[in-house]
Amino acid sequence: MEKWLEDIIPLMDVEHDCILSKQGDVTVGFKATLPEIFTLSDEQYEGLHEAWVKAVKVLPKMCVVHKQDWFQRAKYQPETSKDGSFLQQASARHFAGRNYLDHTCYIFITKKPQDRKSGSSMFSNLLRSHLVAAQTIKPDLLQNFYDACGQFERILTASGYLKMERLPDASLSGNKHGRGVIERYMTLSDQAEPLMIRDIEFGNRIKIGQRYCQLYTLGDVNDLPSLCGSRINYEKYSTDRTKFSIGFASPLGHLFPYDHVYNQYIFVEDAQKTLHKLERKRLRLQSLSAYSRENAISRDATNDFLNEAIGQQRLPVKAHFNILVWSEDAGQLTDIRNQAGTAFAQMDAVAKEETIGAPQIFWAGVPGNAADFPMNDTFDTFLEQATCFLNCEGSPRSVRPDQGIRFCDRLSSRPVYLDLLDQPRAEGVTSNMGMLVCGASGGGKSMTINHLAHSLYAQGAHCFVVDIGGSYKGLCELVGGYYFTYEEKNPIKFNPFFLSDGAVLDTEKRESLKSLLVALWKQENDNYNRSEYVALSNALSGYYEQLDANPDIFPCFNTFYEYLQGAYTEVLRFHKVKDKDFDLDNFLYVLRPYYRGGEFDYLLNATENLDVLNQPFCVIEMDAIKDHPILFPVLALTIVEQFVSKMRKLKGTRKVLIIDEAWKAIAKSGMAEFLKYAFKTIRKFNGVPIVITQELDDLVDSPIIKDAIINNADIKILFDMRKFLNKFDKLQQTLGLSEKAKTVLLSVNKEDRDVFFDLGGQQQMVYRNELCPEEYYAYTTEGRERVRVLELAAMHGGMERGIAAMVEENRAKRA
Repeated sequence: MEKWLEDIIPLMDVEHDCILSKQGDVTVGFKATLPEIFTLSDEQYEGLHEAWVKAVKVLPKMCVVHKQDWFQRAKYQPETSKDGSFLQQASARHFAGRNYLDHTCYIFITKKPQDRKSGSSMFSNLLRSHLVAAQTIKPDLLQNFYDACGQFERILTASGYLKMERLPDASLSGNKHGRGVIERYMTLSDQAEPLMIRDIEFGNRIKIGQRYCQLYTLGDVNDLPSLCGSRINYEKYSTDRTKFSIGFASPLGHLFPYDHVYNQYIFVEDAQKTLHKLERKRLRLQSLSAYSRENAISRDATNDFLNEAIGQQRLPVKAHFNILVWSEDAGQLTDIRNQAGTAFAQMDAVAKEETIGAPQIFWAGVPGNAADFPMNDTFDTFLEQATCFLNCEGSPRSVRPDQGIRFCDRLSSRPVYLDLLDQPRAEGVTSNMGMLVCGASGGGKSMTINHLAHSLYAQGAHCFVVDIGGSYKGLCELVGGYYFTYEEKNPIKFNPFFLSDGAVLDTEKRESLKSLLVALWKQENDNYNRSEYVALSNALSGYYEQLDANPDIFPCFNTFYEYLQGAYTEVLRFHKVKDKDFDLDNFLYVLRPYYRGGEFDYLLNATENLDVLNQPFCVIEMDAIKDHPILFPVLALTIVEQFVSKMRKLKGTRKVLIIDEAWKAIAKSGMAEFLKYAFKTIRKFNGVPIVITQELDDLVDSPIIKDAIINNADIKILFDMRKFLNKFDKLQQTLGLSEKAKTVLLSVNKEDRDVFFDLGGQQQMVYRNELCPEEYYAYTTEGRERVRVLELAAMHGGMERGIAAMVEENRAKRA
């Protein structure tokens, strides 16, 4: 015979942000944000466990803590608009529809009336309903309960592991804009699904609409594990030297790959009454112990329980845990049953599939009805043990796509946007934006930094890359940036004398040009006197005055040299400047190779790619000239001048300085001080310095890396380090990694494209750098692939079309 849900539902009303049952139970609900899975250390698991114990202890007797964790499969829907770049739209297509397990956590605290009778499988609100709301007419009792709930929330929030928000009426009962937690449980619906009323059928199994449900419980002491704790080892990410930890109940949470709800109940009753009851049980077993060995064993167990409760001031509670699993495919239930047995076995527990008692247990899972739980399906334990079974991990959190860098979580490869720069500084986790990137060759460094650079570029940052090896050529051509490199037929060219529209010869520009001219003129150990300094300043001022008066003159080293030969010679003669004060002939002679017709006449006379200041993506590739005694020092000075100009003049714009393996060559050229300056200073100008290296010895032996960069790089991005396992202590000491960071880092697997992040030594996490095919071919550093992409780009008239053709070509090969 059918019954209408509204006639038998045990809840009377939702008001004042509380749920009131027909038995007079008052329930307060919270939505909780848990720590991300795979991010906690052993000590942090212990800290979270202690916080739970403290929080539950402040609740008055006759309370029920009902924690309900939802894990529902969902499909990822990207937020990228049609206005996104070529790569952004390609990645949106690649990840659209990806399956993952979405997690939501609710915590309900129910206060039972003092005269409330405990429920059982024989007597449930499913079969009867009464209105006994004695405590609801006593404001003092209700206010005391509200105060206790507030303390409960503050203790958990103050621990730093959880964030909690009180559920208002609309979130509890729902409205026309969306379903509440009660409706969600009664229909087992996802928040994104359209609201639909479903039949609930209690027969051989629970069936809600077209969803076949199975209920697996942990409510009998005989099914419990012999040992429990705040954490267990996760062998997949452990090594011979480190043990990777996950929460004790994680096998029933994120690691259980089906739609399910994990219900956790802790019943706080009258402790003295419970102990008195157990004392009577002990005496009864004592009298019967002579007739049965089982009675003697039970007597001893009860006696030990009482001794621990009294001797160590333990709080005795009752507890129950269950997972409600469902599927619309009845044929999948066998696989679910096997998986459930395996999940409980990972905790060293035994799963019990509920059949006859399933309706009552399901009914007690309705938010606000936990007080009606059948107590014959609970077990006695202490609060410390009960809280071990609470799920303590949530899903990886993501910021908005325009605020972070896209990576993927380790469980499902769902895109997660990670803010490495602004949010950690705002929260006090980091104090600067310096990055140190380290990983062995082939570990994914270049792919990751290409992806990071493109993401920051798409968000409006200016990226200035100094590279050795050509890792950024594809991306630079794709975004239409400036790419400077040395080839015999097309040597590297700059024009430091060029000023963009509206720019003037300010002090900074004049000083950088003087530094360049002195470097070309003097030997490294030669000094120049005050008069030479003044003469060069006057020469530059006079040259730019000539440019203002004669717009037809193109600014470059050639015209500056001609100005020195002509007009400036007359200026020196007029002021009677002697050769000992400024030897113009010597200056012109030494710099003659850079003038028209000289050996290096191309170097400072570029006529294209001139406006470096306003170009948001520039790459200087210097592999061919890193050991050149003349070209490389000029190049190094040019790098400094161009980036410092960006840093100081582009106010409000993020500037990213990426120095790949080139840092070693730069340091040798006397630019070590610039690296130190960059890591200590450019954060004040919204700058992000990034240094990349691949050798362990580089980190350990280089004073520049060790003293200047590591100490001022609060963001460390590391890759697979397992090959350094036997000499990891030295690396750990150099990088200042904690034991937690060591454990998390050694779980990184390059086959899974894992990337390790350490933020300020406080947060450590691992994400995957999965790229769509278009991104892969834009960033690839593999020789043949890069050559083929450039060939197709030339053939089809652009990098975007070339990359698209490369993707189709490889798709056809696989087919």
